[in-house]
Amino acid sequence: MKRTAVNPWQWSLNFGFNQAEIIEGPRRQLVCAGQTSVDADGNPQHEGDMRAQVSLALDNLEAVLKAADMGFANVIRLGVFVTDMDEALKNFDLLGACFGPAGVAPPMTLLGVTQLAMPPLMIEIEATAAD
Repeated sequence: MKRTAVNPWQWSLNFGFNQAEIIEGPRRQLVCAGQTSVDADGNPQHEGDMRAQVSLALDNLEAVLKAADMGFANVIRLGVFVTDMDEALKNFDLLGACFGPAGVAPPMTLLGVTQLAMPPLMIEIEATAAD
């Protein structure tokens, strides 16, 4: 798979994402459901702690990617939904810690929402991946 960044403006790179990417030659595409801060039984974890929720949501995303023989380097699109934008942005370094070493800056949309599927949840991360 070949990825070509499309950035008519450079500002988004300061936030760790490309405006767009041209994806050429993927052989498989994986569309992930939103990953949240839940345990293996689907029970919400870390109520009120955005940093811990971001970390667990990323761990859960990584588990889904690994189950498909992929990793963060394969992610080509992110959708992030948060109930507290200020707290989420304070903890976005955790996304950089995952995607930076993978050498990718997938296009991303970050949206503030009033509530997620389960009230204790503060963040949900959707991803599309390809190889």
